[in-house]
Amino acid sequence: MTANTNAAQVQHERLTGRQTRKVVTAGCVGIFVELYDNGIFAFMAGTLALVFLAPGNPDNALLFVFAGYAVSFFVRPLGAVVCGYLGDRIGRQKLLVFVILLISVATAGIGILPTYAAIGIAAPILLVLLRLLQGFSVGGEAAGAMTFLAEHAPEGKRGIITSYAQIASFAALLTGTLVAFSMSPWLTQAAIDGGGFGSFAWRIPFLVAIPMGVIGWYIRKAIADTPNFTKLKEEGGLSRNPLKEAFQSAEHRRAMVLALFIPLMNGSGYYVLFSYMPTFLKGKQLNFTIGEALFITACSLVVICIAIPFMGALSDRIGRKKVIAGSAIAMTILGIPSYALIATGNMGLASSAPRSWPSSSPATRPSSTS
Repeated sequence: MTANTNAAQVQHERLTGRQTRKVVTAGCVGIFVELYDNGIFAFMAGTLALVFLAPGNPDNALLFVFAGYAVSFFVRPLGAVVCGYLGDRIGRQKLLVFVILLISVATAGIGILPTYAAIGIAAPILLVLLRLLQGFSVGGEAAGAMTFLAEHAPEGKRGIITSYAQIASFAALLTGTLVAFSMSPWLTQAAIDGGGFGSFAWRIPFLVAIPMGVIGWYIRKAIADTPNFTKLKEEGGLSRNPLKEAFQSAEHRRAMVLALFIPLMNGSGYYVLFSYMPTFLKGKQLNFTIGEALFITACSLVVICIAIPFMGALSDRIGRKKVIAGSAIAMTILGIPSYALIATGNMGLASSAPRSWPSSSPATRPSSTS
């Protein structure tokens, strides 16, 4: 039997409270690091455009930075496939250690990268390459961490257990928002050109990845692999070619197609709201300050972090499909009114708009409730 077919037959041993906390911490710490490192790139997009592109055309520079952000999504599936394959071959724990080190190195690399003024066109090229490494790593983390938590979750608790990883992801985005907010006085062209601390301050949010990565590595090195993988390894039941066997079964092919298309609805709202929104708010039309734009984003992140565990628990009670369907309907109804509130340019209305966008909560994602 393959790892895929045997995994469903392995009975979960009931974890103690301490063991559950250890498992959840190990699974979530990487998600936190990965999403912080991934999100800080978007939050700092305007500043990266100032630092790594030629001066004179800020709109084109910003477009290039977001193009680099978008390109990373093409390598995410590759990261998920490669790391998923490795996870089935060498184990979930070793994979999780690898991906947290990879994105920490890539993010810290952005923090020490020479600017356009120092090395010219090589600066944006290296920036995109490091961004590709970030994307590859995020794809691997999503596959590995969710599998790790789901295989540890007892029957009837998978929704709530995996929802903690999504709380970690939004808490990471909130942390990135607050870090960027605290640095906002030094993220302007004048501060960067002024020398002193201002010329270095933009690097700090990226260099934070170093201590965060070390902490995550230490926690994950100390954990054991999942009961499913350990049992299959002891019995010699690991798949020799997980990728090939995944496509041999019609049931698996159907599940992968659903897993590919269902998150599209949520993913679009997710990245528009949390990655592009700060840039949109401080644009010429709305003219919010950087600090105000980040504060509005932070408001929605706080509300979503509170809502996620309730949605995860709800999925354990009524099923994943109903939660996903309800989220899709809510996003369809509330998306346009939310943007209308934001477009007023009023701080209070703009702060309340993202909170009414419930489909942004990843508790409705298949990965968190399947």
